[in-house]
Amino acid sequence: MTSPAKPIRWGATSASTLYAVLLYVLGLRPELELKYAFAYLPALLGYAVIAFDKWVWRWPGVHRLTGHPTLAGTWRVTLAPSAQSRIPAGGNRGPIRAYLTIEQSFWTLHATLRTAESSSRSSSALVEKTDGSGVSELRFLYENTPLVAHQQRSPRHTGVCRLSVTGRSPQALTGRYYTDRFTAGDMDAALIVRSTEFGTFEQARAADPAP
Repeated sequence: MTSPAKPIRWGATSASTLYAVLLYVLGLRPELELKYAFAYLPALLGYAVIAFDKWVWRWPGVHRLTGHPTLAGTWRVTLAPSAQSRIPAGGNRGPIRAYLTIEQSFWTLHATLRTAESSSRSSSALVEKTDGSGVSELRFLYENTPLVAHQQRSPRHTGVCRLSVTGRSPQALTGRYYTDRFTAGDMDAALIVRSTEFGTFEQARAADPAP
């Protein structure tokens, strides 16, 4: 699944570039008269917004001002289903090893959770401040697709995760998950690396220093 941030940024970049080129073709060139430079401000603002969304908000000084937590990367996750969960016969009652990959810009976030048997991709995700203590909450709605070999006992389903986030650059997350299969449980996540390049469960496990 392509992150929704990418088409938004491409659209904004294209619009800003087209606007600047059009001004130049019409003869409104900053080197001719200083007043023409102001006509380019909308295009420059467009580029500035794109740069802020993708990079600038992570810079130490800016990051301190915004307080927006940096979550992008690959996380080792332990899922612990509750005793009341309706897990089908032959299903995994935990603890379950999983890997969470988070792609993030300032305004967008996409999460992918992988286990040895399935993958879950977020259909919506956000980070929201819960109070004035610096604690936020990562929430995402997801669709889970099991591998074909497991779909007979574990059909596709949807669910939601809620994870507490403490600090601007957290190394650990804790929370709960719930599904429409009447299963629920605890989640504990530990950051492995600030990289999202691992596309499979096996690749993330190979990069995991933990046994």
